[in-house]
Amino acid sequence: MNRILNTWTRTLSLAVLLLAVVLSGSCNHGEAAPTDLKQLNFSDDSINDDRWLIYWYICGTDLETRFGSATEDLAELMDVDLPPNVKVLIQTGGAEEWQNDVVKNNAIGRYLYDGTGLYELEQLKDGDMGSPDTLADFLEYGDDNFDPDYRVFIFWDHGGGSAGGICYDERTENSLSLNDIRDAFTDIYDAAPEDPPFELIGFDACLMATYDVANTLHGFARYMTASEETVPGNGFAYDLWVDALAEDPSMDGAELGEVICDTYMDGCKDEETDDTITLSVIDLSKVPALRRAYEAYGAEALRCAAKDPKGFFSAFGRNAKRAENYGGNTRDQGYSDMVDLGDLAQETRRLLPGTSQDLIRAVDDAVVYKVHGDYRRNGSGISGFYSYDNDEDTYEEYADQDAAPLPMKCLYYYLIYGELPQEADQFLTGNAGQGSSSILHPVLSQAHKMFTLSDLEDLPVDIDDKGNSFITLSEEQMDLLSAVHCNLIAVGIEEDILLNLGSDADIDGDWNTGVFKDNFRGVWPMLDGHPVYIEITAEEDDYNLYSVPIKLNGEECNLQVSYSFTDEKYHILGARKRIEDNGMGSRKLVRLKKGDKITTIHYVMTISGDDDEYTPVDVDTFTIGSQPKMEDEDLGDGDYFYYFEFISPTGNSATSKLVEFTVENGDIFTSVDD
Repeated sequence: MNRILNTWTRTLSLAVLLLAVVLSGSCNHGEAAPTDLKQLNFSDDSINDDRWLIYWYICGTDLETRFGSATEDLAELMDVDLPPNVKVLIQTGGAEEWQNDVVKNNAIGRYLYDGTGLYELEQLKDGDMGSPDTLADFLEYGDDNFDPDYRVFIFWDHGGGSAGGICYDERTENSLSLNDIRDAFTDIYDAAPEDPPFELIGFDACLMATYDVANTLHGFARYMTASEETVPGNGFAYDLWVDALAEDPSMDGAELGEVICDTYMDGCKDEETDDTITLSVIDLSKVPALRRAYEAYGAEALRCAAKDPKGFFSAFGRNAKRAENYGGNTRDQGYSDMVDLGDLAQETRRLLPGTSQDLIRAVDDAVVYKVHGDYRRNGSGISGFYSYDNDEDTYEEYADQDAAPLPMKCLYYYLIYGELPQEADQFLTGNAGQGSSSILHPVLSQAHKMFTLSDLEDLPVDIDDKGNSFITLSEEQMDLLSAVHCNLIAVGIEEDILLNLGSDADIDGDWNTGVFKDNFRGVWPMLDGHPVYIEITAEEDDYNLYSVPIKLNGEECNLQVSYSFTDEKYHILGARKRIEDNGMGSRKLVRLKKGDKITTIHYVMTISGDDDEYTPVDVDTFTIGSQPKMEDEDLGDGDYFYYFEFISPTGNSATSKLVEFTVENGDIFTSVDD
């Protein structure tokens, strides 16, 4: 039974369970804990085992309001019988409505769960879970009132990676940036790399296993556990990993992180959400070495870019597109701008030979454990920012974070604004000083002038002796590009429409000779026989990933689909909403099931009208069976337009002249637009 599609009934039963736990525990529903918190501290002198306090910062947001996800995880926790030496300190807030009878709306709640039950410690006036002051106050409360041997901190909510931060409060619309997190911890603790206050800091949230997050937490924890990719709704398995700690409190942060990873993987397999998951354990003592390697990598990239900006950024962009990236980085999915650092370094070994291997080693040394799904096999366990869409606002959010390496800030500044910032001089001369944390604003904006594609617009297309259309690019033209894709359009003369079927990388391309040929075979991916619009999101050695915009039971989302070169089949992974404007990734991956109503979304333009842009429209609505499938099927007789799309590292694009394919009785006739 799908957890998401049965939210109401499950949430109701879990609320009753949670209420029952409170009533059967050592306090009555609605009553506060004893005013003397010493009674709840680790006061039993007979405790011989290590004493652990888990801080759980639950920003409920829409995950709780709509789905009751926090309530489910609280109920999981209360399946665990805790010994006297393990306690969980909980703070709740950030949601419009809590789906249980314990956590109150419009308030910051604090609770303690221990071996005797759940205690309500206090109810504070409504506050902002996306504020560093709220986070610091929770840290101070735990530090003042409890004296464990080891501390764990878990952030729970949406995450948005290096630029987006974490813990989006749906009422205030604020979230915690990495600077906010650092400021909150610094308010309470001194950074102490040799003896940090926390054994482990974990993120039950999307996209947070980044270098910049690890650098933010250096000195405050020994280990960090987080995901490079979006996290499905089931998230961490609290009933399993907390129970494992209760059974063996002698473990350290690395061992606990490994348990969190393994139980997370098991839970995702049970929920069938494991195809694209990641989770890793990072040794934060390795951050200084990782920082040196990453900054050296960025400095080498800057020097190469300064010598040949067009050639470098086009090649670097192609490497970044081939590297494993997370959260979705297409127009339909939105952009998280996160790439795997190890895979990026692997892809750029020829481009940046002086530093790539050192960065690979530093990443491998820092990641002590990781798990991944079948379609995330190339991840190293640590991601970094890459400006896939060259959005200036997102770049400035990233550049404002103190933990982000200055050479990379300068590199993306150069890419986006077309000029080197003053701060880059030290890396070009080899006299690098202390990194700046300020936003790098353009002095004289030359945005995107570096990659003007006007010469590629309406590029002529030829036909070879086998009937394949092709274009030939010069070396100078290829230096403007990070990708060449193909686009297919169904032509409806009688209907007066052009129906865009999407883009793919199904081209026979050669970046050495500059020749790119079509591979049109008269087929296109179809969902249960219905044509779909597709966008390619990842190109790996043994599989591609695609995003398909649809409405699932009336709600807009993107169907995630893989194509395996091993079995030459498409595999439907599930449906997920696009990345929010605030940069937060969606945690709800919904598996399709029998009876779901699908509406395909295409992009349409009239032939005879004055349209100059495609408009999204609902096309086919149908109900799927128990085994929905995606496969290439014949498009059928008719006329189809095809063009090559040229994409620059800054996200600009140009298109070739049109190729017309006419399909008649399975035969394909090709002509080009003169």
